Amino acid sequence: MASVPSPEMPAVWAIGDVHGCCRSLDALLARPEIAGDPDCRLWFVGDLVNRGDASAETVRRVMELGSRATVVLGNHDLHALAIAAGCQGPGKEDTLDDLLGAPDADALLDWLRRRPLLHAEYGHVLVHAGVLPAWDVATAQALAAEAEALLRAVSWREHMRTLCGRAPRTWDAALQGQRRLRFIVAALTRMRLCRRQGALAPEAKAAPGHWPRGTLPWFDLPRPAAGAHTIVFGHWAALGLLVRGDAVCVDTGCVSGGALTAYRLSDRKLVQVGREAVELVG
Repeated sequence: MASVPSPEMPAVWAIGDVHGCCRSLDALLARPEIAGDPDCRLWFVGDLVNRGDASAETVRRVMELGSRATVVLGNHDLHALAIAAGCQGPGKEDTLDDLLGAPDADALLDWLRRRPLLHAEYGHVLVHAGVLPAWDVATAQALAAEAEALLRAVSWREHMRTLCGRAPRTWDAALQGQRRLRFIVAALTRMRLCRRQGALAPEAKAAPGHWPRGTLPWFDLPRPAAGAHTIVFGHWAALGLLVRGDAVCVDTGCVSGGALTAYRLSDRKLVQVGREAVELVG
């Protein structure tokens, strides 16, 4: 059972996958519940960039929020860094040219690569995809830090090839080197379904209510070490909004015509703006 936030907890809004939809983000931040509280904190579940048409502008906007914003890296953010590092090519659906070709691209990418993979505070864990059921929060933090150290290194471009690519399906604390780091990144940024034994199932179609036999969403597997933390994540637009005591998903598919969602941790209040409505107004 998740813990109750402490009375000292400030207003914290968890914001779903923005995916370069900067106009939707501006509309969300202008909502009176958020704009009227200049001291509130803003937690972004990752995937600030790609698929939308304003990745560079989105990163700039979040950077302008300064210490009010906490951002964890998503798989699309890592993909952008990998392209910039020359170890991955762009995909057919990528819309990253405005970011990678921006006059301030180096500054934007430098800021992005320094974001954490996981953030824990106020009885909540902020992460893009989820936390492997076998990991407690302290373990997940320590493992995330291993990958973060490479991203924050001066030679980060050389390390991207180590971090990105095919990962093992099953966690073993004895994993070393590239296989260990790739599993950590895959679990934190790409996980949706797991085998009942806890192994990742990246090939399984993750349509809600139609899980392949032998798989379950990672948050429905036994998590005896999860403790009192609520895990706040995105990455799963097909799942959509999920609010329960131990897990909250705020990816509501803004880039594909859905809504951009903000969820206040203290009282579960929701604020949403629809991308289509923003486009029509604009």
